[in-house]
Amino acid sequence: MSKIQHRNLYREVADRILDLIEQGELASGDRIPERELCERFGVSRTPLREALKVLASEGSVELLPNRGARVRQLTLKMVKDTYDLMGALEGLAGELACQHITDEKIAEIRELHGSLLGHYRNRELADYFRVNRQIHEGILAASHNEALLEMYSNLSQRVKRVRYSKQMTDAFWQQAVEDHQAMIEALEQRDGRRLGQILRDHLSNKLEVASMDDAIDDRQRA
Repeated sequence: MSKIQHRNLYREVADRILDLIEQGELASGDRIPERELCERFGVSRTPLREALKVLASEGSVELLPNRGARVRQLTLKMVKDTYDLMGALEGLAGELACQHITDEKIAEIRELHGSLLGHYRNRELADYFRVNRQIHEGILAASHNEALLEMYSNLSQRVKRVRYSKQMTDAFWQQAVEDHQAMIEALEQRDGRRLGQILRDHLSNKLEVASMDDAIDDRQRA
């Protein structure tokens, strides 16, 4: 991993730590090795600790009084509560998107959907997740609601490490692709009510996959 040279150090450090959490290098409940990360990223303690404060405010890590920080443990209830909020926001975004989206943007999302289907047929999970994220981000952006986007982004960071789980079953994957096809149809018809409901249900269904992820641990650690 290369040294960090960006001027906005604390945000760059925060993003690097999030990458380590998402990749599983820092697991649920793990202490954050501050000295090791400072050496690895080529930064001092100040931007690292500022980054940890940001991540704590976003819900990804916990600050321990006089004991540093650790990766926040995710419980099934915590994930469910977060998914409920995200589903409500994404559903609203779908309704608003149908009011504002242009034909050009719909065509872009339709093209992404074609790529998604290709990755599904080839069982390319990482590429599928990448395009899946682009589709959802496109719909969210089309809502033209900045407050909604900010709230959704903050919530999404909390569950990022389980939302794109490698534990996805074939049955769920097939259902997710069918959901996406229904999303595209509702978007093209500008049926906001239908698209909003599909998006709410789609995220709610992901709780089944999240419950299988090793990142969720209901055991309490000291």
